[in-house]
Amino acid sequence: MAVTLNDKLVVAISSRALFDFEAENRVFERGNDRAYVALQRQRIDEPAAPGVAFSLVRKLLAFNSAGCQRVEVVLLSRNDPVSGLRVFRSCNAHGLPAVQRGVFTQGRDPFRYLRPLGAHLFLSANEADVRQALHLGYPAARVVTESVQAGDANPLEVRIAFDGDAVLFSDEAERVYQDLGLAAFQQHETDKATLPLPDGPFKPLLAALHRLQSAGKMGQGGHESGAGQAGGMRIRTALVTARSAPAHERAIRTLMDWNIAVDEAMFLGGLPKGEFLREFEADFFFDDQTGHVTSAARHVPAGHVSSGIANP
Repeated sequence: MAVTLNDKLVVAISSRALFDFEAENRVFERGNDRAYVALQRQRIDEPAAPGVAFSLVRKLLAFNSAGCQRVEVVLLSRNDPVSGLRVFRSCNAHGLPAVQRGVFTQGRDPFRYLRPLGAHLFLSANEADVRQALHLGYPAARVVTESVQAGDANPLEVRIAFDGDAVLFSDEAERVYQDLGLAAFQQHETDKATLPLPDGPFKPLLAALHRLQSAGKMGQGGHESGAGQAGGMRIRTALVTARSAPAHERAIRTLMDWNIAVDEAMFLGGLPKGEFLREFEADFFFDDQTGHVTSAARHVPAGHVSSGIANP
């Protein structure tokens, strides 16, 4: 029987998103490809330090057990194959032996391989690759490499936070706000409160996380069972949005229509999101607006979603 990833949550991730390769990247950005490759070869036996998305990947892989592999993480990188060898060695050094698949394109576009992987998420430090992945219909975010590292207070929970408009939902309502202002936006959302918002680019990821959580909760005979989940791992999700009442109702009703629940919802009415995300202790936060991402990155790992009217 052919190997397939169809029944797994598939995360494709670049080298710089998973590990701290910023020093090496500065050499590359100076236009000296040969010096970059030489530096990677020189450090081939030196494990790279964990990067911004390391905690998220480590926790997601903890959902796997000997008899049930629910999560697949695949390296998808513009690095050359020799640099890829260092990445795999860094995975082993930091306790991620489950990362066994990788595609290294030596500078060519990597995003085209998302299709055969069936990826539910693509994390990269390359803005152009992220935009192309989103254009192809894959949830993707540019990892803010200067983000703080995730804390270790919740080893048995993967905590992921999402913005609403242009991330979980389409940018339909955001366009009204940008064109006509806050009052028109609130009236628009009040009038359409019972109409679900169209899907945003990250709905497929939220749905995949919901399936992963649901599969872990069900033990033998279809009963909820803590033993059914590898290591007792759980997923905790949050909607963190600039919406406030009365525009909150349409967001909640949309999630109800999808039959997907989030654990927390924060309707902040324009307040800075960073401190709320710090208290939520997110392993990762996704937002389409650079101001919110910058605020978040001072407190938690964050990624920019180049989607919607805020990102023409």
